[in-house]
Amino acid sequence: MARLSVVGDTNDSASDRLAARLVAEEDRGLLRFLTCGSVDDGKSTLIGRLLYDSQLVFEDQLKNVQKESKRPNSTMGAEIDLSLLVDGLQAEREQGITIDVAYRYFATPRRKFIVADTPGHVQYTRNMATGASNCDFGVLLIDARQGVLTQTRRHACILSLLGIKKVALAVNKMDLIDFDQERFQAIVDDFTAFAEPLGFESIEAIPVSALKGDNVTAPSAHMHWYHGPTLLGHLETVEVSRSRDKDPFRFPVQWVNRPHLDFRGVSGTVAGGRIAPGDEVVIHPSGKRVHVARIVTADGDLDVAQEGDAVTLTFAEEVDASRGDVITTPDSEPSVADQLASKIIWFDEEAMLPGRNYTIRCGTQSATATVSSLKYKLNVDNLDHVAGKTLEMNEVGLCNLSMTKPLVFDPYGDNPETGSFILIDRFTNATVAAGMVEFGLRRATNVKWQELSVDKSSRAGLKGQKPCVLWFTGLSGSGKSTIANALEKRLHALGRHTYMLDGDNIRHGLNKDLGFTDADRVENIRRVAEAARLFVDAGLIVMVSFISPFRSERRMARDLVGEGEFIEIYVDTPLEVCEARDPKGLYRKARAGLIKNFTGIDSSYERPESPELDLNTSELTPEVLAERVLEELRRRDVV
Repeated sequence: MARLSVVGDTNDSASDRLAARLVAEEDRGLLRFLTCGSVDDGKSTLIGRLLYDSQLVFEDQLKNVQKESKRPNSTMGAEIDLSLLVDGLQAEREQGITIDVAYRYFATPRRKFIVADTPGHVQYTRNMATGASNCDFGVLLIDARQGVLTQTRRHACILSLLGIKKVALAVNKMDLIDFDQERFQAIVDDFTAFAEPLGFESIEAIPVSALKGDNVTAPSAHMHWYHGPTLLGHLETVEVSRSRDKDPFRFPVQWVNRPHLDFRGVSGTVAGGRIAPGDEVVIHPSGKRVHVARIVTADGDLDVAQEGDAVTLTFAEEVDASRGDVITTPDSEPSVADQLASKIIWFDEEAMLPGRNYTIRCGTQSATATVSSLKYKLNVDNLDHVAGKTLEMNEVGLCNLSMTKPLVFDPYGDNPETGSFILIDRFTNATVAAGMVEFGLRRATNVKWQELSVDKSSRAGLKGQKPCVLWFTGLSGSGKSTIANALEKRLHALGRHTYMLDGDNIRHGLNKDLGFTDADRVENIRRVAEAARLFVDAGLIVMVSFISPFRSERRMARDLVGEGEFIEIYVDTPLEVCEARDPKGLYRKARAGLIKNFTGIDSSYERPESPELDLNTSELTPEVLAERVLEELRRRDVV
């Protein structure tokens, strides 16, 4: 059993020993690992056992845990519930599960450790992935009674996606199966067969009982058939370090450091490689080349900066660099593209919808991103590639992403710091996904914007009008198309150049391949928004009459055109009025269950928060409301 000695002497020799001890501690390597697996596999108990057997538990902590172990709903009997050393949240103690990621530090004479205790419940998979992203090694627990479960496989997939190359398979609760060797081997065979395509460099299978202490820090007296290392022994010796000092230099700029007029530098943390004063570097995406003048820190200048160093770089030449830029050396430039192929782990309860806009953050860079297509979903039970249109919560898939501006990146396998990103919902600011870049799409460099000699203003000027999009949104039967049709007649009579995009008409042609699922509705709006943008570019006044139930897609359509060119018109008709009208008989079919995903019945409608116009059709006729829109166009000098 590994134990830390206690330093209690105060004489000179003791001071010498303490000094030697501190020096030795500095020389010990650090291993960051996580425990993961399905719920109730014993992750927290295992970490508690490691802390307890390493004598890293204070006496008052132990007394508190002993007291807590005797709570009325405890299943521990007379034994100490070591999981309480890690489960710090009240909810965790009440439910007996881990919810958040808990980090603990401990050390043995051979190594220092930072361990992340991650939740096993599928609801908290995002927390598991967050914990794994900061680790170099994984301890995957399996309840010997349950065997390999879906969540076990999901966590193994996430470890592989996040670049963890070596894992320990801790088959726990061996005491509950009478230390059965055949059962242990069957579990190991099952997992290794599953994990073979994941490409782990090593899988060390260890039978343990975290509760009893078997093979955790000391060899078990109950499993003489096992001749491998204890879990702690393996953690002390496994080699996982991979220095990126020799990798290409990467320095994402976090902020511009300018404390006074005589100093200007760019600050950040080195994400790979080394740099020294005098070296030539390239600032991406501008491509400007400069030489490093100084490497500045709060403790003085450095001769060399390497991976993990937080520094400020100053340059010998005047150059413009800002947050989001990535600085590299000229001999190893990163990729730059506005379209990526990436593995994505979806975290949000609301499904990923191709065509919807999200905010992407890659290091210090950010942009608006759209998942343009889902190539396949990963079946975590057998690693098969499965066709699909969306990613549900905790699903993994390979997606193509399109950004509004190019990003500087490396493939995740080359550099996790510059090859990973997160996706953020633009309305809730919630992190909805984590992604790992596979490669940049070739079309990003092959497809270029063609410069045209005649532009939008020239086309609109010839027509004597300002182009714009009049976006009518509201429930089916609210009167959108009727008002838009009346408005177009008025504009046509005034000699204006218009076009009307109606939801039903578009579904007869351009969008006839789309259904009415949320994913298809998003794609439906994306296509019509792009079509409307082209008509605006042609100098036309475009009337778009679509239910367009989601705020996110209406915002996307607004962002496609210029400032002041998008006029959102909410046709505000109550559901009961629309149902009473029911001009196409759709509500009756929806109520009868003959039509699924019908807006207002079994599919939601997100009413506009601040439309440019709100038209109440309960009190005024379509002609009067069309005249009101015309007045708004005159007020805006559109006509």
